[in-house]
Amino acid sequence: MRSDPMASSGSDKVQNGENIWGVVVAAGSGTRFGSPKHLIELAGRPLWRWARDALLESGAREVVVVGQVAGGVEGGTERHRSVARGIENVDSSATVIAVHDAARPLASVDLIKRMYRRLAESGEDGVVPVIPIVDALKKIHPGTDRLAGTVDRQEIVAVQTPQVFRAEMLRKAHAHPVSGLPPDDATLVEAIGGRIGTVPGERSAFKITYPEDLTMAEALVEAGMVRGKS
Repeated sequence: MRSDPMASSGSDKVQNGENIWGVVVAAGSGTRFGSPKHLIELAGRPLWRWARDALLESGAREVVVVGQVAGGVEGGTERHRSVARGIENVDSSATVIAVHDAARPLASVDLIKRMYRRLAESGEDGVVPVIPIVDALKKIHPGTDRLAGTVDRQEIVAVQTPQVFRAEMLRKAHAHPVSGLPPDDATLVEAIGGRIGTVPGERSAFKITYPEDLTMAEALVEAGMVRGKS
C-alpha cells in the first residue's frame, strides 16, 4: 500500500523523462524518544511527512511510506528489509527510486533535484549526498576506551539521505543476498558492482536521533533557515 493517495497526487510527474518514485523509511522504534520517532511532530507535521513531502515536491510520482502510518507498508526487522518492502510497492515502470529516512526531515528539495541531475548526467547507478568530516577521528583498541590511532579524515565523508538510484540496479541490489547490516542502500548497490556518485550534502539534513536534535531542527524551522511550509 502506498502513502496517502491524496498527498501523493503527483501521479503524473515525470522529471526529465524519468519516472521517479520514492520510498520513505519510517519504521524505527524511537526508543530514545519514548515513542515512534517518525510520529514526532516538527512545526505541526510528523517527521515522516516532511520526508515524503520533500520527495513529492522534488518530482516523485508517488512515495511509498514504510511504517505504521495511515496507508503505510509494514516495515521489516532491519532497515534494509524495510526498504525492500517499500521497493516491492514501487510500480514496475519506475526508472528512478529515491530512498529517504523519516529521521532526516530537513533535507531540501534543492538537494534532491541536484542528485537527480547528477544521476541523469553521469550514467552512474546511484547518487548520495555527502558532507565533510569536521571532527578528528580516532580508532580505539577493541574492547577498551584507549586510543589506537588517528584516521585520515581527508578520505572520509559522512553520507546522508535521501539517496537516489536507477530503479533496476536498486531492485537487483536488494534481491542479492545480504550479509550483516548494511548501513545504507548505496552499500548494497556497491556490493553488486554499482557505481555511486556524490553531491554536496546539507548540514541541516542531519539525522534526528536524540531529543536535542529535534530541538535544533525546531530552531532552524522557526528561524526560517529551512523549508517550513505545510
